[in-house]
Amino acid sequence: MKKVLIILFIIFSISYARTKLVALPDREISYIRFDAPYTAFVEEERILTLQKGINQVDFSWKGVNIDQDSINLTFLTNPDKLKLISLSYPPEGNSLIWEIYSPEGGEEKVRISYLLSNIDCLYTYKIVVDKNEENINFTSYIILRNFSGEDFEKGIVTPEFGKTFETSTKNEETKQILIYQKDGIKFEKIFVFDASRMIWDPETAKENVGIPVYFEIKNVKESGLGEFPLLLGKTRMFQIESSGSSIFLGEDNLKYIPVGESFRLYFGDSRDIVVKQKKMKDTKINIRKNNSGDIVLYDTDEIIRIEIENFRDKIAKIEILENISDEWDMEESTHKYEKIDSNNIKFVIDLKPKSKEIVEFHYHRRNLR
Repeated sequence: MKKVLIILFIIFSISYARTKLVALPDREISYIRFDAPYTAFVEEERILTLQKGINQVDFSWKGVNIDQDSINLTFLTNPDKLKLISLSYPPEGNSLIWEIYSPEGGEEKVRISYLLSNIDCLYTYKIVVDKNEENINFTSYIILRNFSGEDFEKGIVTPEFGKTFETSTKNEETKQILIYQKDGIKFEKIFVFDASRMIWDPETAKENVGIPVYFEIKNVKESGLGEFPLLLGKTRMFQIESSGSSIFLGEDNLKYIPVGESFRLYFGDSRDIVVKQKKMKDTKINIRKNNSGDIVLYDTDEIIRIEIENFRDKIAKIEILENISDEWDMEESTHKYEKIDSNNIKFVIDLKPKSKEIVEFHYHRRNLR
């Protein structure tokens, strides 16, 4: 149903006798902000022609999802002279009456604001990687969905990030609008092997085993971003081939990313990196028994060997995630590692093109039952 939004201006004399009934001119422009899901904060400016004394303005709507408790009237031209005496809601609903006192007649610009339901916006992103995998083109769109019952012929839309823009939107219309685009964004391509989830020896698998690949981008000025937070939205990723055509790499959901933080987007698995992991040693040591000769506590002596091979023509940054349960301490390791938490460590390997590297670490788990 198309909206019917009417503001009627009823002019009364001091004795409250009706003298005139006037339909106000249409609004010239509306300001729309999206600060809550499925709801917009709308501000519109109109001109009231007031007579000296008490005036009544009837604000009514039909087929429009306005929260009547949110409706507010602000005087802009003479805020110190005019007085809002009362506000009442007629019994028929979907309307209200402002009673305004004006010390003299004349035009008054007012702002009417309210919360409008069933209108919202979504964010989508498009990432295009150049053929050399050095930079990306980062584009963001806003999808404006209007099912509020209201038409906006001229609306100034303020998204949660990006620049304010002007557009029209009709009831039951969905519109996609470009709000941000920047080229030359820096990123890192990272291959991630999670030993707790992935097959240790891909040669034993019936199907081809790939290594998950991520784009890591920092929302900072140094990388080309960092102007504002990035909001939740679906992200599609493409790459330019040597021929100049584009290929679709995949899609992922971007979460809320404040300025200064980094984010990763998964775009598929790669078979250019092969990781094989094997437990070389797993024995019980420091065994403790009770009086009956039963083992009650023991430690372990364990060695893990990881073979990583890079079949690419470029350096590959590879993260190896390892989980070590219970209490443990590291005896020795061929490579430096980062302790993520009490049970997880991470190795970061920059593997040269067409090369292989061995990571081996030796640890003990303590006080197992």
